[in-house]
Amino acid sequence: MITMEIKLIGLEGIPLVKSGDDISQIIGDAVKAQDYDLKDGDIILIAETLISKAEGNIIDLNDITPSERAIEVAEICKKDPKLVEAILQNSNEVVEIGPNFIITETRHGFVCANSAIDESNVDDGLATPVPENPDKSAREIREFLEAQFGKKLAVIITDTQGRAFRVGAIGTAIGCSGINPLWVRIGEKDLYGRELETTEIATADELASAASLIMGQANEGLPAVIVSGFPAFDHLRDENSDIKPLLRPKEFDVFRK
Repeated sequence: MITMEIKLIGLEGIPLVKSGDDISQIIGDAVKAQDYDLKDGDIILIAETLISKAEGNIIDLNDITPSERAIEVAEICKKDPKLVEAILQNSNEVVEIGPNFIITETRHGFVCANSAIDESNVDDGLATPVPENPDKSAREIREFLEAQFGKKLAVIITDTQGRAFRVGAIGTAIGCSGINPLWVRIGEKDLYGRELETTEIATADELASAASLIMGQANEGLPAVIVSGFPAFDHLRDENSDIKPLLRPKEFDVFRK
């Protein structure tokens, strides 16, 4: 009998990050301090807040003057008008307004709540939007770590997002490098020999959700997780990958008109 296992290793000792910090070096130092031996095929998942802070991508809500539109929307969703203004400024489109959320399409093309602006794990009055270019950030970190450790690696930037028709938030991939985020299994056979016709697996999202169990959402202090032993790494290896394959084209989005 063949035993398959995937290991999740939380990287400890990562400090509170500030603007200008070198995330690549911080991750590399944490790996060494933990005395972990990186292996070919390891995937490093990093919380987007860490990236935004280091890149200085921080919103000071005290500096924002709400527009009339933001004040109107804030009345509906019962949010701070300054936060609503930040949400609107970081969106391409407002999809729907709910009782305590605003579903938007971000400038990156992600459809999510509140333009994925996060007020957790930052000082009062501050908020972190999605990093400017999560794919670029992932690529730079991967290339640094591969050069430092001499291993074939992948890096995925994660965010915590809700899901349509489901309660609760999960880890979601918003940037990646070194691995195709989508595993197209069309043409393979199932257990009964039937050919798969539509099966596509959002692998990067599944990995992000697994890592989120270790990262936590409160004061765990583990914003980076290594996934080791993912069996499809070699099959999905792609040094030119980005997150775009996971974004559903709007013409196929039957819930938006």
